[in-house]
Amino acid sequence: MRFKILVLALVLMGCNNSKKTDVVNVTEEVESSGDISKSDDLEVYDFAGFEKFLNQNDNKIHVINFWATWCAPCVKELPYFERLNTEYGSKNVDVLLVSLDFPHLYDSKLKPFIKKKNIRSKVIALDDVDMNTWIPKVDETWSGSLPATIIYKNKERKFFEKSFTFEELETEVKQFLK
Repeated sequence: MRFKILVLALVLMGCNNSKKTDVVNVTEEVESSGDISKSDDLEVYDFAGFEKFLNQNDNKIHVINFWATWCAPCVKELPYFERLNTEYGSKNVDVLLVSLDFPHLYDSKLKPFIKKKNIRSKVIALDDVDMNTWIPKVDETWSGSLPATIIYKNKERKFFEKSFTFEELETEVKQFLK
């Protein structure tokens, strides 16, 4: 029950900067069956497995975007992350799209969405119900709203709890290229 309340709260407060939120069947009950959909085209991590992506000291610029298919501002900005990946991938910029979609929707919603939108950036799913523990580990200021983005290079990092235009995203990345 606590998990269902937490997920409902995340849905309600998520998708900031949005007048309208596309929520995939909010009335569906979120089940925590322990079955995680795993296949060659979608890597699924709990937070302990995911944490390695947050702390790489390899002189690359890492752009990590937290999103979900039910978040309209997230979906709207995805092409900007794709463009960033295409234009800056050769300049040591790695884009990682971290889906927070519900596990029972991986096969029916997330994977078809990735295919339909022809997303070329690396997409992984974060499946860890203990959001109260891992959200502040991502960034102490994060309320849990989507979209959210971290841009970092080694120990220098910036966190954003907002939607981006391509120009805004590019401006932030260029600061790390200097």
